[in-house]
Amino acid sequence: MSVSTSSNPLAELSAAGVSVWLDDLSRELLAGGELNSLIAGKHVVGVTTNPTIFASALSKGDRYSDQLARLGARGEEVDEAVFALTTDDVREGCRALREVYRSSGGVDGRVSIEVDPRLARDADATGTQAVKLWETVGEPNLFVKIPATSEGLTAITGAVARGISVNVTLIFSLDRYLEVMDAYQTGLERALEAGLDLSGIHSVASFFVSRVDTEVDRRLDAADSPRAQALKGKAAVANARLAYQVYEQVVAGARWRRLAAAGANVQRPLWASTGVKNPDYPDTMYVSDLVIAGTVNTMPGATLTAFADHGTVLARAPKAEDYAAAEVHLASLKEAGVDFADVTDTLEREGLEKFEASWVELAALVDKAMRSTAEAADAGATDAGLLAIYLNDHYTGATGGLELFQRAAGARKDKQAEAVLTDLARQVEQDRDALAQIMADLGVSVDRTKVAMGWVAEKAGRLKTNGHLFSRSPLSDVLEAEAMLLGVLGKAAGWRTLRVLADTDRRLDASWLDTLLERAERQSTALEELRTAAVTRALIHQTAPSN
Repeated sequence: MSVSTSSNPLAELSAAGVSVWLDDLSRELLAGGELNSLIAGKHVVGVTTNPTIFASALSKGDRYSDQLARLGARGEEVDEAVFALTTDDVREGCRALREVYRSSGGVDGRVSIEVDPRLARDADATGTQAVKLWETVGEPNLFVKIPATSEGLTAITGAVARGISVNVTLIFSLDRYLEVMDAYQTGLERALEAGLDLSGIHSVASFFVSRVDTEVDRRLDAADSPRAQALKGKAAVANARLAYQVYEQVVAGARWRRLAAAGANVQRPLWASTGVKNPDYPDTMYVSDLVIAGTVNTMPGATLTAFADHGTVLARAPKAEDYAAAEVHLASLKEAGVDFADVTDTLEREGLEKFEASWVELAALVDKAMRSTAEAADAGATDAGLLAIYLNDHYTGATGGLELFQRAAGARKDKQAEAVLTDLARQVEQDRDALAQIMADLGVSVDRTKVAMGWVAEKAGRLKTNGHLFSRSPLSDVLEAEAMLLGVLGKAAGWRTLRVLADTDRRLDASWLDTLLERAERQSTALEELRTAAVTRALIHQTAPSN
């Protein structure tokens, strides 16, 4: 037995014939480019998912928010929303692995999605959803995951018979594994009878590993004896090696040889649940100890990272003496009081319960997210309505203000003041056009009725008392300057409000708003100078004491 000293353990693992799959998928992995990096640099050639993984993905980040908002707005039921979210992610995963699928002849490049685990005891419902998943994802490199319950066996046969590629999950016992391989072969035989091309049908059988040690070790700890302690941490690998022996026996049989001659693909063993639960054990043991050509090892991200850092590759597959040692170990467990059949029955039952609990958690997260995004959408609609009122008020003021600037410029006798006001009127018109563009960018329509009313109000304002009812007086310049100054100060406040919103709304151009605000401040300075001059002419000279 030799041990790898390679600086790239994942590369050597792949070269040894083990397909490296990742037991994780999320929109963050997909959109952030991490999955592509793992495919390109870490020899990842497949992905598996389950309800726990999706629940974890949904609880992190906000990449699901927009879709949840749309689903909530349509009034989708929670189960349908879960179905939409998960199938969309898996479809994108399939597309990311499309080239791997093509280059491997369909062997790898696979992404698995699980039927609702609540259906695990209903063969017909499981089969129906398997078809729905297959058709909805619509990618040839999909694997539909079906739990290896007694009812699931019937669904597995039915799905394979229809040409659906299947990942059989939650396998713990050798007896159940034999039933799984029988179900697969029966499905292939029916597919062949139906005239389907068997070469397009693929399958893996997911044999769970670490959970076996967890349960066996718990029972050995309860035995509380030195002999029992010496048996800890070895049952999982022993069980997996015996599973591979069963696989070898089946594919050597006449039944399989007939199917292989018709173009059938073997149902590869897949080592699942390979993350080490006990910190006292090497964190890569369920990878290093199960390096067997033609198998798949699907690893959680932490295990993949650990193996890439310090994993070792045993340079040979199990031999007769390894199988014999595995059988001896399981016999020793019996002598220590551990009923291994009860262990695997317990693990299957608890596995389903855990997946059902994760599914319930996932559904609760989706329900909460849809409700919160719907509430946020309602609040956003209210905010949008308030923003529309606010912006239209400013637009109406800008229209009236423009009338005032133009009138004031035309009424001035002082050529310098006229030139200043004419230029300010031009700027105010540009500012109003800028506001109209901002409103369009924000999807806010101009309320023409309100604008018209504002225009009329400005016209009526010309009749305000200034000492002369139908003609200008020296006070007119003062009152107009003050009105224009107030208008510009109000406009500047509006620009500041929009500048605050620009920090969270990408539809607003912060730099443009800064420019508009700076221009408003210059306008205020110019108007203050005009106002001061008008006050001097109209009031100071009038009230100065005579000699």
